[in-house]
Amino acid sequence: MILTVTLNTALDLTYGVPELVPHASHRVSDMSERPGGKGLNVARVLSALGHETVVTGFAGGSTGAVLRELLAGPSPLEADPRAASVPAPAPITDALVTVAGNTRRTIAVVDRATGDTTQLNEPGPLVSADEWTALLGRYEELLAGADAVALCGSLPPGIHVGAYAELVRAARAAGVPVLLDTSGEPLRRGIAARPDLIKPNADELAQLTGSREPMRATRDARRRGAHGVVASLGPDGMLAVTPDGSWQAAPPAKVLGNPTGAGDSAVAGLLSGLVEGLSWPDRLRRAVALSTATVLAPTAGDFDRAAYEELLPRVGVEEHTPAAR
Repeated sequence: MILTVTLNTALDLTYGVPELVPHASHRVSDMSERPGGKGLNVARVLSALGHETVVTGFAGGSTGAVLRELLAGPSPLEADPRAASVPAPAPITDALVTVAGNTRRTIAVVDRATGDTTQLNEPGPLVSADEWTALLGRYEELLAGADAVALCGSLPPGIHVGAYAELVRAARAAGVPVLLDTSGEPLRRGIAARPDLIKPNADELAQLTGSREPMRATRDARRRGAHGVVASLGPDGMLAVTPDGSWQAAPPAKVLGNPTGAGDSAVAGLLSGLVEGLSWPDRLRRAVALSTATVLAPTAGDFDRAAYEELLPRVGVEEHTPAAR
C-alpha cells in the first residue's frame, strides 16, 4: 500500500473557454470537478497504475462532502473505452480526517485556443490543534501498513510551518520511505528532517538554494538534508541526483497542453517505481512519460493512457558522471 498525505485537499474545478479574454464575460464550453490537492492527484494516478493507495489529510464542510463523494465514485478510467485493454484501477481508501472548516476549491480556466491555464486557489480551512493531533494519530496508524508515503502540497491555515518535518521524522522512525513535494518554508524545514526524496520544480529549487543552474541547485538540496532530489525541469524533463548516481530524462519532443497535475503524475511514477524495485533510469522514464501524458490529457490532473504507453519507451535517459555522493 502507498500512503499519500494531502493536508490541504481541494475540490478541483476545471472550466474550458474557447478563448480567455481579460475583462470580458465568458461562456464555459466544458466543465469538470474532481477530488484534488497534490496527494489526491498522486493517488489517482497510482490507482490507474494498479497500486492500492490510502489517502489521508483534512476534509470538511459541504465542499469536503462533495470531494469525499467523488473520491468514493468510479475512476474516470472506467468510463474510458480504452480501459478495456488495461488493468482495472486499484482501490483508493479514504482515511481523511474531518475538520470543522470548509475544504477549499481550486479553479482552473483553460483557454482552448492556446492551451494556457489560469489557476485560482483558495487558501483552505483553518485547522485546529485538536484536528492536527487527530491527523498525527491517523498518520502513525497508517504508516504501519505502508510501503511508501508521499507528503504533498501546501499547508492550510492553522498548521505550523514545521508540519512536514514532523511527518518526515515519523515516517523515518517507522522505516517507511518518504517523498516530500512542497515548497517555500515548509520545504526548507522538511528537508532538514532528511526525507528519502524531494521533488521540487525549477522555481521551488531556486527558491530553496538560490541557484537556477539545475545540477548545482540539485546537489545543494541534497547537502541540505534530502537523500535524493528529483527536479522537474518543465519541457526539459527531470534531473535526479541520488546516492546511486545522477540522471536526466527528457520526453522525445516538447508538447503543448495543460500542465496542471503533471508534477503529481511524476510523483506517482517515482513512488510506483520505488515500490516495484525499478532502477533509477526506469523510474525517471516512467515519471517523465506520465508527466507528459498529463499535459496532453483534456482534463486537468488526468493522464492520457495511450500517450503514456506510446511515450514510455521513447523517453531518453542520460547518466551524469561522476555519481553524486
